[in-house]
Amino acid sequence: MSMIRSFEGFQPVSLKQEGDYQPSETDQLSTEEEDPGTDPEPRQISRQPSATESTLYPNPYHGPFVSRKYFATRPGAIETAIEDLKGHIAKTSGETIQGFWLLTEIDHWNNEKERILLVTDKSLLICKYDFIMLSCVQLQWIPLSSVYRICLGKFVFPGMSLDKRQGEGLRIYWGSLEEQSLFSRWNPWSTEVPYATFTEHPMKNTSEKFLEICKLSGFTSKLVPAIQNAHKNSTGSGRGKALMVLTEPILIETYMGLMSFIGNRNKLGYSLARGSIGF
Repeated sequence: MSMIRSFEGFQPVSLKQEGDYQPSETDQLSTEEEDPGTDPEPRQISRQPSATESTLYPNPYHGPFVSRKYFATRPGAIETAIEDLKGHIAKTSGETIQGFWLLTEIDHWNNEKERILLVTDKSLLICKYDFIMLSCVQLQWIPLSSVYRICLGKFVFPGMSLDKRQGEGLRIYWGSLEEQSLFSRWNPWSTEVPYATFTEHPMKNTSEKFLEICKLSGFTSKLVPAIQNAHKNSTGSGRGKALMVLTEPILIETYMGLMSFIGNRNKLGYSLARGSIGF
């Protein structure tokens, strides 16, 4: 059984400053001066070859201006979040942290939500973190000994669904679907869903650092042995239960999907710069 808590102890702090961005000479446009004695001609504007830009921002990573829309990629943001969560774990449980990941959770109504995941020797923690105010909003605590199945595969939807997604994901089960109430199944805000579904964060290719913490395969490779060890050391009713790791399609049972259609296309589940409002 998972536990969800809201925390007021995390206080907002400011981002670490690494200096204002200064455009390089290769980013500036050059104009040719007009000869005052000749007829006016249209100014010619030239850019440096694209090869120069690819040297500054090599593939496969995105350019910095795209990634800066996401507050998680701004200087000091993810480091502050990790330090906050490390301090909270040390004060509350004292468990050994095995890793941090930045992934996208897909709820049972197909809504995307930016999440930080922690794997300790006993627990899986799913954190809703506000990267704008730099504070933990919600923390879901799942004992690893209660996780009995993991599914990896492509997302599938009912045939009549109007809002479908491509790609692959990971689903973690810690409760029985048969015991899930009809209300929680069809309630988009329910916190009683006995599983969680994840896919890779859209900023995975921002940098080498984010490539490491946003990879679903890296998260899975740490999670599976941690669960197996927790089962071996379990003294409760789930002792001796074997973990099943399956490769099969992941069903997201939505039909109309109007709420997820609007939310996902506007990235409402992410700490994102929405642009300036004013004149």
